[in-house]
Amino acid sequence: MFIYPAKALFNRPLTKAKIYANAKVSKSVKEKFVKQVSEIVWKYKLSPDTTNLPARDGFSEIQIFEITLKEPELSNEVLTVIDKAIPYPIFYLLRYEEQVKYVAAYKRPAADGSGKWLFEEYFATEWSDSTAPATPLPVALDLKGLYEQMFMAYIDLQPRAGETLDSLVERVRLIRKCRREQKVLEAKMDCEKHFNRKVELNARVREIEERLSTLA
Repeated sequence: MFIYPAKALFNRPLTKAKIYANAKVSKSVKEKFVKQVSEIVWKYKLSPDTTNLPARDGFSEIQIFEITLKEPELSNEVLTVIDKAIPYPIFYLLRYEEQVKYVAAYKRPAADGSGKWLFEEYFATEWSDSTAPATPLPVALDLKGLYEQMFMAYIDLQPRAGETLDSLVERVRLIRKCRREQKVLEAKMDCEKHFNRKVELNARVREIEERLSTLA
């Protein structure tokens, strides 16, 4: 997606054992690591030394991980384990055969000064040809600004005038929640035999659709 400074190249393998040592990993997630992940490389490290941008508000480094996959799907549970093990914001480049995909969670330091990083939703692009041209890094005054500008490229919802990244991510979260609820209700409607219950479910679907129209 982006062209990184040559001096930011880190290019070191990250073993699964190293990740397991720094995060609690269930047996089922370890099985997903084995089944889905071929190799993890710590590809780039964006820092004051490698970008000439100062740290700000806890953003002292931004990491770029390249993950080669054994199959075209990677569970978010795998990425969550990595994000919990590495106390920095991370952008993932996924590779499968001749295709690439970019994934990241919106990550930010906890406000209590504990040093923990908070994250919830993952954002991802579609698979694309690995030969597609990359773009220069966004212009920013510091690493936090750079991270926010980079992350905007992962969100397929246009920000509103004056909307912060925090607010935009929250709006996407609410849209996803509404769509999940809508899908469940529509499935119930398809199975429902009683007319009155169908009407009730349809009314709830319309409420969700109205809310989605205000969020989109």
